[in-house]
Amino acid sequence: MSGYNAVLARNTENAPNGNGLYSQTVAFSHYNNLSAQLPIEPKTGKLVAGGIKEQAEQCFKNIKAIVDSIDHVMSDIVRITVFVKNIKDIDAVDEVYKTYFPTYVPSRTTVAVAALPMDALVQIEALVSHGEGTIPNAPQAGDLIKLTNTTANAPTSSLSTQTVSFSHYNNLSAQLPIDPKTGRLVAGGVKEQAGQCLKNIKAILESIDVPFDDIVKINIFLKNLSDIEAVNEVYKTFFPDSAIARTVAYVPALTTVAASALPMDALVQIEAVVSHGDGTPPQAVEDRHGIVIWANNTEDAPKSSLSTQTVAFSHYNHLSAQLPLDPKTGEVVAGGIKEQAEQCLKNIKAIIESINHAMDDVVKVNIFLKDIADVDAVDEVYTTFFPGGVPARRTVGVSALPQNALVQIDAVVANAEGTPPKA
Repeated sequence: MSGYNAVLARNTENAPNGNGLYSQTVAFSHYNNLSAQLPIEPKTGKLVAGGIKEQAEQCFKNIKAIVDSIDHVMSDIVRITVFVKNIKDIDAVDEVYKTYFPTYVPSRTTVAVAALPMDALVQIEALVSHGEGTIPNAPQAGDLIKLTNTTANAPTSSLSTQTVSFSHYNNLSAQLPIDPKTGRLVAGGVKEQAGQCLKNIKAILESIDVPFDDIVKINIFLKNLSDIEAVNEVYKTFFPDSAIARTVAYVPALTTVAASALPMDALVQIEAVVSHGDGTPPQAVEDRHGIVIWANNTEDAPKSSLSTQTVAFSHYNHLSAQLPLDPKTGEVVAGGIKEQAEQCLKNIKAIIESINHAMDDVVKVNIFLKDIADVDAVDEVYTTFFPGGVPARRTVGVSALPQNALVQIDAVVANAEGTPPKA
């Protein structure tokens, strides 16, 4: 039997099923990737009755049912992402949230989006540690622990931890443009706000002795997508950060999302996924020496100077969001939503194949739609790429997409051989 990790998809009757389109949770190596949970009662398949509190409660019940079904507990959650339709509902969601995380709180991202499936008011997603690993019949590293860290040099919150490390990744809470000394938004416009978000990320990483260039994936949430050029100007002053990174022109994988609103009425919020070569608990140098960041681009998918198509670290590949661009022309493909969805997935497939992987290695897919009503058409195309419905999934409606696209898709992909690849 192979000594490699295997993709492990699991479902329970105690949470809403994916109707064959996706799995409730997909484990690979030391993480469980959960599908975003809507406030659906699993027995009826319908939204729970009531308002935002009842819907938030149902989302967390569904997450807990999935976590329980794989013999884990809620304190194994390392990151929570909350999508709301109305940013004013956050306080009500937080009341429910605190009942599920009374002491330990994970890293967290909160964003309002234009629409959610089934016209839900809230959708919640979780990333869960998986200490036993996924090598078949071979439990791994039972001594893995979760490390939390908070520094006064970045904004603090009673509802989230600045960074939660597990195994070979640091999962950071999304950073708002808050001055940590005042607890208020920095003065100025989107450029100043973007700079503060990235300064906060840098402060968190410095507090755990991790260099800025260990970031493998950045997610930018913008209140106005028209601000993207201004944010990119600031972004380029932070990446690449070191002489080594500049030499190879390393930039992380990147996804940009239009938010309908952000906490504190901010213009921008930035989230980072960061490599953690030391592992948890800290490993001896000889045990971690071979783990490196491996960035890759192919001519068969759209390229950008601001992002790398895929960045591998340890046992995961993190892909940049793919727009429906023809890689030869750089233009959005002709046609409607089906043609655009197919092109996004073709680009993902091209990137995955360029690193000697297959679509079966995808563990998580994130779909962003300009019109949430297009989800059925996207699903028709989606099933041709994922006929087994294995990857976990998130679908949200957004107010706008780059290049006026109708759809954007990103993915997280298993990397069984680790980095660098073994001979």
